[in-house]
Amino acid sequence: MVTLPLDTFIERASDNPLGLAHLAALFRNMGDATRAREIALKALKAAPEDAKIGSLVSGVLSKDVPQWHFGIVRDEARNAAYEAALQRAVTAQTKVLEVGTGTGILAMMAARAGAQNVIACETVPAIADAAREIIALNGFSDRVRVVAKKSQDLEIDADLGGRADVFVSEIISNRLLGEDVLPVTEHAASMLLKPGAKIIPARGIIRVALAYDIELYRERMGMIEGFDLSPFNRLAANSYRVGRGDRRLTLISAAADLFQFDFQSGGPFPSATTSKPLTSTGGRANGIAQWIALQMDEEGWYENNPIPGASSAWAIIFWPFKTPRDCPAGTTVIVFGNHDRHTVRIWA
Repeated sequence: MVTLPLDTFIERASDNPLGLAHLAALFRNMGDATRAREIALKALKAAPEDAKIGSLVSGVLSKDVPQWHFGIVRDEARNAAYEAALQRAVTAQTKVLEVGTGTGILAMMAARAGAQNVIACETVPAIADAAREIIALNGFSDRVRVVAKKSQDLEIDADLGGRADVFVSEIISNRLLGEDVLPVTEHAASMLLKPGAKIIPARGIIRVALAYDIELYRERMGMIEGFDLSPFNRLAANSYRVGRGDRRLTLISAAADLFQFDFQSGGPFPSATTSKPLTSTGGRANGIAQWIALQMDEEGWYENNPIPGASSAWAIIFWPFKTPRDCPAGTTVIVFGNHDRHTVRIWA
């Protein structure tokens, strides 16, 4: 039996888009994401209107792409806050470094603000390819260049052509730290930026308040169909997401800033544990609502606070108590927080 090398199959399938799509899936399953992406794009280019091929190719191309990319770019308040800060920071002589470019929208905003040189860093090759196409489609490829590397692997001369004047990023999770904004900012400030470079956002804050979630019962178990299933709750995550503006949440205290990170300082940002008192305005609490606030610069802010009916790309994180608490007005509850530079834990 003669076994043909995979390259031979690719060559023989060059005029067979469906065959290419199947080969792309095969390479993906074998762990060769680069070859899988190249073959998938060939199949898509050969038969852009074929629904079956499109379905196969989509499974390959979307494999490593977080789906929140499709929602975050529609957050008009977030976009406006970033663009206003870039307009205040950028001049025609400014070199801008963006980390985590995604669609390229912030890099293009920097170019639209007047920057003649924007380097956009993106670690996911499929996303970097799409960003290059988007940037060219919108007429900014003469000023915006996408580098498919981790920012920690960038070379100052070869990749940047010298240190940058402005650093912009949106590597921020619902818990603020989940996309490694702290170590990335530290590295950029020490290795990639000029002294005194502008960092956008300049500060990040984790805010908390006592809250009641009327739908906590959907997230935790009790009596169901006459059976007590509560022991299963020990397998539940210690927190869950609630969409910003969801009316299921009621805050029963003012907000407190549990952690504040001065990104503009460049760090260092060591692990920390802290606590803050929250004073009830009166009511029943069954957990802690946590959200984020970004100070873009001296003038601009963005916050996804739980205003009923509002929307945001970032969700509210709810940290439930083991049992609900009656908290008459004036009751003080001490809330604790810990972060290890990558993740955050909150408890009361």
